[in-house]
Amino acid sequence: MQKHEILSFPTRPIQIDKQKSVAALLEKMQGISFQGRNLAIAYQVWKKMLGERVMIMMGMSGAMIPAGMRRLVVYMIQNRLVDCLVSTGANFFHDIHETLGHFHFQSSPAMDDVELQKNLIDRMYDTLADEEEFRQEDAFIGRFAASLKPSHPYTTREFLYLLGKEISRSAKEDGIVTSAYKAGIPLYCPAIGDSSIGIGIAENRHQGKNQFTFDVIGDVLETARLAGESPASGVIYFGGGTPKNFVQQSEVTATFMRQSHEGHKYAVQVITDAAHWGGLSGCTFEEAQSWGKIAHDASMATCHCDSTIAMPILITALSENGNLIRRRKKPAFKMGAELAFTFPK
Repeated sequence: MQKHEILSFPTRPIQIDKQKSVAALLEKMQGISFQGRNLAIAYQVWKKMLGERVMIMMGMSGAMIPAGMRRLVVYMIQNRLVDCLVSTGANFFHDIHETLGHFHFQSSPAMDDVELQKNLIDRMYDTLADEEEFRQEDAFIGRFAASLKPSHPYTTREFLYLLGKEISRSAKEDGIVTSAYKAGIPLYCPAIGDSSIGIGIAENRHQGKNQFTFDVIGDVLETARLAGESPASGVIYFGGGTPKNFVQQSEVTATFMRQSHEGHKYAVQVITDAAHWGGLSGCTFEEAQSWGKIAHDASMATCHCDSTIAMPILITALSENGNLIRRRKKPAFKMGAELAFTFPK
């Protein structure tokens, strides 16, 4: 390429104007640099997904619910900015905690943790929670598991759907699990044992009250079908970890369900990890293309940013695109022991 071809896209400094909306700001941020531009590109890729017949799969890790992201995720579910959510058991547990009317509390990372433990207070950086309330919720989840059929292994999607139905009867305010139940949106938790949900069920079994089991391989098959049988699939990640890999692998697993192998056609991630450590949390979408997880011609955006900064900005901007959200051709799910879904023409 010639020099004049390389130097053909000057940066466009942001100027404050009368159009004071988050969406308009992100549009202008396409002309700046660094993570600001990457966040603007992520917004554009997400909008493209909403405008086409795409199964949008989201992965979320980290303490997003204690950090105050719960209502944003509820908005995504209720307004179908995503079609399924894969998250950690901790996020679902903290969501249940708030849905039942309890709180997380602001504090400081400089708190005396020994003193906190003596008072049965748990700390997540600068956020606190009441351990005694958590133990009550552990017991509630254990009792719920004991009420289900002991001879039937439950996918985490089926379990969380039924749990959402149960909690919705007494919910103070709809949360992620109850909103997903009402909207018929599948939730998955591939590492559910690594959470207070797993602790609650384990405690109840230790007391001889349940023989409940999860069918996590059923989750693998279902998510592979979501990717493989949809017109196209797109992924959105807030954080990395198990949720990111579980969604990523759905296109790979789908290969034994169809002849062609394509990969996710749209991909957005907001991460803080770096690729050079070799872990999945920080790996690039280009690296994922080597595995066949991301399509060769995919629309992609990676923003290195704290999700508690990026999520409020992205969701607020998308909420300002009411016509796009209303017109979206989204899949309809039929929940049950087997998951069925259809796309509108």
